[in-house]
Amino acid sequence: MRTYVICLLALTALLTRPAAADDYPARPVKLIIPFAAGAGTDLTGRMVAQELGKRLHQQFVVENKPGAAAQLGTDLVAKSDADGYTLLWTVSDGLSVLPAVKSLPYKVPDDFAFIGSIAQQPYTVSVSSKSAFKTFADLVAYGKGHPGRLNYGSAGLGSAPHLTMAMIAAGAGIQMVHVPFAGLGPATNALVAGTVDVGLVIPVQAKQLIDSGRLRGLATTGEKRSRVLPDLPTLAEVGVNGTAVICYGLLAPAKTDGQIVDRLRHTLSDMMNDKAFTDRLYTLGFEIRPLIGDAYRDFIAKDLDKWRAVAKAGNIKIEK
Repeated sequence: MRTYVICLLALTALLTRPAAADDYPARPVKLIIPFAAGAGTDLTGRMVAQELGKRLHQQFVVENKPGAAAQLGTDLVAKSDADGYTLLWTVSDGLSVLPAVKSLPYKVPDDFAFIGSIAQQPYTVSVSSKSAFKTFADLVAYGKGHPGRLNYGSAGLGSAPHLTMAMIAAGAGIQMVHVPFAGLGPATNALVAGTVDVGLVIPVQAKQLIDSGRLRGLATTGEKRSRVLPDLPTLAEVGVNGTAVICYGLLAPAKTDGQIVDRLRHTLSDMMNDKAFTDRLYTLGFEIRPLIGDAYRDFIAKDLDKWRAVAKAGNIKIEK
């Protein structure tokens, strides 16, 4: 009798688990974005939600949960039921940057199932058009002659722009004062106004502000020149060792059913083979670079190691 019961339980588990996965998604799925509405992460997240809904015949409902450099929304997903009905759409901030400088209630990569990323973007190192700095060399020369006089704005403590600018300052051999803002939008406004000396802007927005005479671009942070601003040199070209890109991707809580994870991965791969979808991303200035499953996980793990080294070298740590 005992053997019969054990076999019956095993058979029940075998039959019920795939059924739930085969029916997925049987109800609307929440897509958590740990940033405010209107930013690049929100834009791409809504595009992905629409495509997932169309392909999986179910609603994918975007919920913006901003706060603490993406910590709040990221932690919410990490602690959600691993049933595939709460997913995370995010960029590097809460995954590979913030964990480098702060003790968090979630662990990367252990607390997540990595579905995949679809695109990347570098930053544009920019100054106000009113600035006396015409080139990156001008900025560095002033910084070396006036240690601690330059400042830079960022999207907040522990954000990707924070550590990217710290990396740039160290690589250029200059000291700059960090001025954190509540998001990249306010930081960009301060940059345009000239109330901070230098900062980072995503290429498409930088191009708009440069073309309208409000900003001046000095360099970009990718491995190669930006397609959107091809006249701007890379950091390597101006003598700074280091790169930084924003990587947009989809994750689920760890221990999410493998069949659900695989279905989401296959759907994301299909989206990236859809020229109409990738053309939309391309038009918006994104660099198409799909990384599915382990390739995405490995990218984030390597990126986290890089930012830990930057944080250690700069003695950057957030206590709370």
